[in-house]
Amino acid sequence: MLQKIKSIFGGEKALSATLSLEEEQSILKAGSEDQKKQLAARPDARPEVLYFLAEDQSPSVRMLIAGNASTPIQADEILKNDSDENVRAELARKIGRLVPGMKSEDQKIIRDKSIKVLETLAQDQLPKVRAMVAEEIKGSADVPKALVDRLARDIEDIVCGPILEYSPLLNDDDLREIIAAGVSSGALEAIASREAVSEQVSSDIAGTLDVPAVAALLTNKNAQIREDTLDQIISQASSVEDLHKPLSLRPQLSIRAMRRIAGFVASALVHAMTEQSELSEEQADELLDKVRERLADEKVGDDEQAKLAAKAQDYFERGMLDDKFVLEQIEGNRRELLMQCLAVMADLPPETVRQVIVSKSGRVVTALCWKAGLTMRTAYDVQTAFALVPTAQLLSAKDGNKYPINDNELEWHLSYFTDQD
Repeated sequence: MLQKIKSIFGGEKALSATLSLEEEQSILKAGSEDQKKQLAARPDARPEVLYFLAEDQSPSVRMLIAGNASTPIQADEILKNDSDENVRAELARKIGRLVPGMKSEDQKIIRDKSIKVLETLAQDQLPKVRAMVAEEIKGSADVPKALVDRLARDIEDIVCGPILEYSPLLNDDDLREIIAAGVSSGALEAIASREAVSEQVSSDIAGTLDVPAVAALLTNKNAQIREDTLDQIISQASSVEDLHKPLSLRPQLSIRAMRRIAGFVASALVHAMTEQSELSEEQADELLDKVRERLADEKVGDDEQAKLAAKAQDYFERGMLDDKFVLEQIEGNRRELLMQCLAVMADLPPETVRQVIVSKSGRVVTALCWKAGLTMRTAYDVQTAFALVPTAQLLSAKDGNKYPINDNELEWHLSYFTDQD
């Protein structure tokens, strides 16, 4: 321990393993700052010595006293109003950790005084100090409810956030009252991320229309969401892209909800939604058909296609068109650009590529990817997340990454479309 202290503070020789009262008093009267820091960090220092150092001129010494678990409560009561924010923050960290463990009757007086110190720190003018209190007591059920209530209603996210997300002392009535009072997006997101969220609280969060909070709610597998609340979210989500992914990946969606979601989210998300659900093959194909019909109606105008074709050609000439690029376009739902890029890569007319993509044939889509120089793994992703090929028609890789049919057969499948040009 002493060697560790020496390595931290450096400079002077570490203090002896044990110090007499005279030695401690000598340091208090004429010791250097380094010696006082070593003394302030010692768990075996006499309480009266630590109390004396609580009013030392050096903030570094006072901060070590604030963090020392052996410091008497009388010194903590002095430090709670220290002029240095780091001293108060360190005191908040220590007291916040110690109070939940003070349960015996013998510790009652010290506990009561420590709680008063903590309450003072919870009202500190600096968010940094209040946040330290909140962080240390966020998961404890052995702290005063009034203290938790105060921190939960703090205007700073770094203070209220940990309490709102983790405190077991907050019940549904508390949470609903806080939501109704109007809080920040960060506070709402913290509530939505709690280990358990009731249907009533979920409904209140959805009613705020706060996008990050609703997204967190949808992502939270333990959040209970009624069907009517989910319907409300779906109605709002069609024009809010940030909700598309968490909504699509929400566990245990009803087939009715999935049909509605499939009406506006990206094809890759619809595929992911069907993959994680327990839909029958027929139900999954029905959803994919719905998306294919929607995408067919979303074809961009001639001028926009010309711009995208020029962009695709530029990417090709710069050597940017590869497997990674294709997967990024699928993830970003840039369908029309990817159509043009595949056309350039495979040296085919864009309309031919479009016909292949909507063909619902895994073999033909795979042949297109082969022609474009893509790997079979990418070809599988193009089939599932871009072309939305029905499950029964999917063509899987051989040995994990090889094309399962030979070049002649791939060329033959593609010729049905290329020979029409």
